[in-house]
Amino acid sequence: MPAAPPAGPGPAREDPPVEFGPLSAAVLRLGRAHRALAGQLAREVGLRPEQAALMMHLWARGPVRQSVLAAHFGKDSAATTRTVQRLEHAGYLRRRVDPADRRATLVEPTPAGNALRGRVEQLWEHLEHVLRTALPGAELERAAAALEAMAAALLAELDAEASRSLGEV
Repeated sequence: MPAAPPAGPGPAREDPPVEFGPLSAAVLRLGRAHRALAGQLAREVGLRPEQAALMMHLWARGPVRQSVLAAHFGKDSAATTRTVQRLEHAGYLRRRVDPADRRATLVEPTPAGNALRGRVEQLWEHLEHVLRTALPGAELERAAAALEAMAAALLAELDAEASRSLGEV
C-alpha cells in the first residue's frame, strides 16, 4: 500500500512500492527527489538539470568534443545533440569544428553561457548542501562510498547483460 503523499505545497506524490526491494525503492525515491529539487533550482536560471550539468562540465573542462559529452553523461548522441542544440539556440554555447580533427565538433560556452556560471554554481552548491546536511560527516562519507559502489555494481551488471545479449545474436 503506497504511503500518503507528503503534506505541503507541490503536487501529491506517491512513494514507490517496496515490494521489489527496500534498496531499490530508496534509490528511486532519492533519485526522484534529487531530480525534482535540481529541476526546481535549474529553472531559476531557465535551464534543465541536464543542461546545467553540461554547462558545469564545460566550465570545468573547457571546449569538449560533443561525442565526449555524450560518453561522459551516458547519453546517446541524439540526446546529447538535442541538449546542445537547445543550449546553442538559447545562446549559452556554440559548436565549432575541432581544429585537431575537422570531422569532430567542439562544444564551448559563449559569453552569455559564462555569465550564468556563478548562479548555476550557487544553485548546485545549495543542492549539495541539502544533501550534506542529511547525514553527519562520517556517515556522509560512508553513504557516498556506498552509493558509488552500488552504481558501479549496476553499471557492471548492465555491461554484463549487454554482453550476454550480444552473445545471443
